[in-house]
Amino acid sequence: MMHRTALACAAFTACCGVARAAIIEIGPADDFRGAMQGLGPGDTLLMHGGTYTLSSYFELDLAGTPSAPIVIRAVAGEQPLIHYVDDGQNIVNIVDSAFLTLDGIEFSGGSRGIRLTSSSDITIRNCHVHDTAASAINANDGGNVYARLTFVHNEIDHAGDTAEGFYLGCNDDACRVHDSLVANNYIHDLDGPTVTQGDGIEIKAGSYANVVRDNVIHDTGYPGITLYHTNGNGAPNVIERNLVWNAGDNGIQVTGDAIVRNNIVLSAAAAGIGIHASQGGSVQNLVIVNNTVLKASGDALHISDVAGAVLVANNALYAANGNAVFAGGSSNLVTMVANVGTGSLSGVSGGFDASGDITTDFSDASDSGAPPQDLVPRAGRLVGTGDAATLAVDDFNAESRVSTVDVGAYRNNPAGNQGWPLQAGFKQFGDAIFTDGFDD
Repeated sequence: MMHRTALACAAFTACCGVARAAIIEIGPADDFRGAMQGLGPGDTLLMHGGTYTLSSYFELDLAGTPSAPIVIRAVAGEQPLIHYVDDGQNIVNIVDSAFLTLDGIEFSGGSRGIRLTSSSDITIRNCHVHDTAASAINANDGGNVYARLTFVHNEIDHAGDTAEGFYLGCNDDACRVHDSLVANNYIHDLDGPTVTQGDGIEIKAGSYANVVRDNVIHDTGYPGITLYHTNGNGAPNVIERNLVWNAGDNGIQVTGDAIVRNNIVLSAAAAGIGIHASQGGSVQNLVIVNNTVLKASGDALHISDVAGAVLVANNALYAANGNAVFAGGSSNLVTMVANVGTGSLSGVSGGFDASGDITTDFSDASDSGAPPQDLVPRAGRLVGTGDAATLAVDDFNAESRVSTVDVGAYRNNPAGNQGWPLQAGFKQFGDAIFTDGFDD
């Protein structure tokens, strides 16, 4: 039964008639649509476990404030599921909203899962979006500018059609996302028989100053992470500390205006990291440092259409039957520094030690497989051979690299990997969820 309590006293104080933030509890038998749509600044809606069924268009227009956000979340220890019965509509449409948090809710069915329109300062965390007919989470309506979106610790899987896990921004800068965070999500199985694309995380041209961090992504039809260029709108985007394997295309794909560091890419169908011009953007203003890429065949790092500065430094690039680095276009603009691995170079020279050996350089590695693997470098080619001037400040486990100048995504540890073991599931740090402070 739905009930409402005040945080301090009644919902309206008798003395002054001012609305007070309320805590509202609902179950599947209640009018959950009305309860959600009626929330005001500071209100918290607690959803008990069970299935909340939708069969028609559902929209939330909720405007919290920085000091009084609106929160819709699961009751601790319970799992509410919002299920759309067919693919006739998106599950939830968030429109003209701000300072709204969805926390701990499962979503299934529908066309797209969660669609954001003309909204900023939205947080979606600890949610599970799956078995949608199309993409899972979208912020891609033309003419919109989305700011400060936070997507943390969500599981996304088994989407259909174009099947993007996150589709952020629009083609050709028709809308954009900026100053947003996509962190510690687990994204998988976006490569089903009806999938036509299947990017894990896609951030379109014109979006800027976004961080894609600590995600685990596997079994995607398209790249695990696809990032275009900023179109001159703002600061570069950052892709760091992600694990990607079994992508049906490039593991990570980028156009320009980005920092790509401390990522691990395994068994991608195309290049481990693939870079090319797209949607009017040039391959330039790129920093590619301290990544570990293992490839049984094909190129570890493939850069086409080079038109501006590209720094490739301190990467562990192991291509058993291909190029460690291929560069095309104005390849003289690619700076190679202190990379180590196996494979050949094409279009570039220097800055690469090709004497790597996957069996001796790592604790436990395979160039054709998926986790589990231990890719912390042993003493040898990867240890102490990096370039201090271009070194990432931390590593895949967020451990400081101070006093260590090591190549690849990890700093050396003689005892092997003492952090989160590479595996399917959410990346963790010790016993805590690895959200870099965004799980509170």
